[in-house]
Amino acid sequence: MLEEFGRAGFLLMFALAFPILPIVASVVFGVFKMRPRRPDPIKTATYECGVETEGDALGQFNVRYYVYALIFVVFDVEILLLYPWAVALPTAGLAGFVAGALFLAILVVGFAYDWAKKALEWV
Repeated sequence: MLEEFGRAGFLLMFALAFPILPIVASVVFGVFKMRPRRPDPIKTATYECGVETEGDALGQFNVRYYVYALIFVVFDVEILLLYPWAVALPTAGLAGFVAGALFLAILVVGFAYDWAKKALEWV
C-alpha cells in the first residue's frame, strides 16, 4: 500500500513541479536581467487574425451571452448523461428508471424556470 502512495506522491510532485519550474525560472531570469524586457507597441498589440482592433479590446459583453452559454452547457451535459442511461435502462430496472426520471424532472423544472424568467429571449 505504501508503494502505491509513493507512486502517487511521485506523480503529484511531478505534476506540481512541471508548471512551477518554468515560472520560477522566468522570475529568476527577470531578477538577474537575463531575460529581455523590451516592450513596444507591436509586441503588446492584440493579434486577431491580422485585423487591427477597433476600440478597446477589453469591452464588456452582455451578461445574456454567459447565461445562454451556461444554459446550453447544462442541457448539453444532460444529453451526455441521458445516452448511457437509455442504453443501460433494460438492465437498470425500476430503480434506474426512477433515478433517470427524477433527473429529467429536475431538468424540466429548471428549463421551465429559465423560460419563465425569459432567460432564453433577447428582448
